[in-house]
Amino acid sequence: MGPPDPEQRFEAVYMAHYAAVLSYVRRRTDSPDDAADAIAETFATAWRRVADIPDGDEARLWLYGVARRVLANHRRGESRRTALATRLRAELSAWAEDVPATGRDVGAVREAFRRLGDDDRELLSLVGWEGLTPAEAARVLGRSRGAVRVQLHRARKRLAKELDSAGLDVSRYGSRATALVEERR
Repeated sequence: MGPPDPEQRFEAVYMAHYAAVLSYVRRRTDSPDDAADAIAETFATAWRRVADIPDGDEARLWLYGVARRVLANHRRGESRRTALATRLRAELSAWAEDVPATGRDVGAVREAFRRLGDDDRELLSLVGWEGLTPAEAARVLGRSRGAVRVQLHRARKRLAKELDSAGLDVSRYGSRATALVEERR
């Protein structure tokens, strides 16, 4: 008689030790969802490594070891996600503080920006927000560099006009904005 079928071996280990491993995991997690994830991953590992599972009660201890490593990985992942969320909140908060306009101006600037056409908004966003050069924006948009330079100048001019018509002090946005407003007069 040869070695047992891997599927039968896994099923026997699962049936014999599921309750014990579930209890082990539940005592070490805060939510049923976390416990379910850890159990699923533990037994998925057992399925992949069914040939490595020792016989008898040693199988339970082996499964505890797998579950312990799964839980450690989940905790590390949660720590990384929390750290990332904290860092992003700090960056967004710092970004919001760097906005030179007052609260009223921010809304007015957004409205002026929204009044522009889709092409103007996309081009200004690529250059202003994404930090692309006109040449890089031209590649993204699939246009020639010369065409994008002309379109960018015109989009900036239209934005300056919208800012001016909203009653905002365009000089706060730099001498180029002021020059663009005066250029239309």
